[in-house]
Amino acid sequence: MTSSTLAAPKPLLAEQPRSRTEMFVIRAFLVIPFAALVAAVPLTWGWGLSWVDVTLAAVFYTLSTLGVTIGYHRYFTHGAFKAKRALRVALAIAGGLAAQGPVIGWVADHRRHHAFSDREGDPHSPWLFGTSPVALARGFWHAHMGWLFGRDTTNVDRFAPDLLADNDIRVVDRLFPLWVALSVAVPTVLGGVITWSWWGALTAFLWAGLARISFQHHVTWSVNSICHMIGDRPFAARDRSANFWPLAILSMGESWHNSHHADPTCARHGVDRGQLDVSARVIWAFERLGWVWQVRWPRPRRLAALRVDTR
Repeated sequence: MTSSTLAAPKPLLAEQPRSRTEMFVIRAFLVIPFAALVAAVPLTWGWGLSWVDVTLAAVFYTLSTLGVTIGYHRYFTHGAFKAKRALRVALAIAGGLAAQGPVIGWVADHRRHHAFSDREGDPHSPWLFGTSPVALARGFWHAHMGWLFGRDTTNVDRFAPDLLADNDIRVVDRLFPLWVALSVAVPTVLGGVITWSWWGALTAFLWAGLARISFQHHVTWSVNSICHMIGDRPFAARDRSANFWPLAILSMGESWHNSHHADPTCARHGVDRGQLDVSARVIWAFERLGWVWQVRWPRPRRLAALRVDTR
């Protein structure tokens, strides 16, 4: 047998560890918004928080969260639908506004998570250290945000080769620092212009910029941690993913996590009656407008096959 007939070896899970500079930048992205949230509450609550701040925070929270849930997650990671080029780019930029990392690396991490969910190789499972109270506390921290402080980086050549081959997405990926800067700068400018004051700009910077990003981080991280520990498991999955209804609205439907892990490419995660899934409704609107097509909606026969018989 010649070397040309041998199968090429599979790329490794991880690439070279992050450098000290990369670790510093990542920690800054994680710590600075959280510090702003901690500082903003006692300093400005009750007198420094206006309806302008609340409105700007809500708008940017919704836009950037949907960029992650619809764009980064359901579209780029799982291919739940096809999209026109302009919408592809817009979704990638909107996801970047959430300051959760460049789109290609985010997708690679999440595909790796699904490939090894709650097993060795999963970058953020809460079950990697055991089931004792101490191990679960350690696992919760690791799944929630501790894994982000590690030096391990997922191999994008293995887990996101399709995005590496997309020129548009590579450009958006490289410009990630710009999207983060705009995510903070635009609400700051709008707060100053709407109130016509420097104080309005400052409170918008704190609440609609940094504090909003930190709150958004913790909602997303809660899907990684809480939704693999607590909740209902109506569908058969290879892991411990669970549906956790209290997070459904804030996560735009991502907390129907057991449903998602049972059928990862489905465009709707809240598949049962009463399960609110804002992201799925927006995808439905995009479909009606002709911006997306070949949407993978839930199929009753497949759901029935996946559902756990509790009788």
